[in-house]
Amino acid sequence: MKRSKKYLAAKSRVEPRPYELRSALELVREIHPAKFDETVEISLRLGVDPRHADQMVRGTVVLPHGTGKTKRVLVVAVGEAAREAEEAGADFVMGEEAVEKIQGGWLDFEAVVATPDMMRILSRLGKVLGPRGLMPNPKTGTVTTEVGKAVREIKAGKVEFRVDKTAIVHVPLGKVSFSADALEENARSLIGAVLRAKPAAAKGKYVRSAFVSTTMGPGVSLDLAQLEAK
Repeated sequence: MKRSKKYLAAKSRVEPRPYELRSALELVREIHPAKFDETVEISLRLGVDPRHADQMVRGTVVLPHGTGKTKRVLVVAVGEAAREAEEAGADFVMGEEAVEKIQGGWLDFEAVVATPDMMRILSRLGKVLGPRGLMPNPKTGTVTTEVGKAVREIKAGKVEFRVDKTAIVHVPLGKVSFSADALEENARSLIGAVLRAKPAAAKGKYVRSAFVSTTMGPGVSLDLAQLEAK
């Protein structure tokens, strides 16, 4: 893969060593190669085998400073729950008609919340919503009777983390325009949530490696001992 001169110039400033979290965040903000407000991301490679259900790592956390992007939220509910969703600021509130609209190709949202009684009809959308990480799930608080609370949390910066098939968790921490303080607080909230989500079946070292990067920039390795100590 051919890299741009800006990327290579940024990479030349990254020393081949693990960095303390704060230093790494300050560095990626300083060297980001693109002109737009890049997303700052963290990647954690975990010592789990996601092929086994008892080693799946999944959860949610509300980042104190949000991600810099407000998600468009679809709520599938009727009656009082639908009214509650509208009051909480949901972008779209629908009943059964949501299924037909989504089957027709409509996907103009980044999060879906549903009441338990609507999951029967939403199950028809498994092949559409599942691969996109949009299928509501009780474990992530998106299948709930408290739809107003769920909408407010998502709007405030609630993110979901889930280990992929290569045992890596990728999560956005904010934008390069965020202060280093805000990025560090978001990172520590996320890391703490991932550490608490460690499966009992996981053996050996849990966090094998960790990197922060921007959308277009090089990865900066994190000091795991310092990361886990805090």
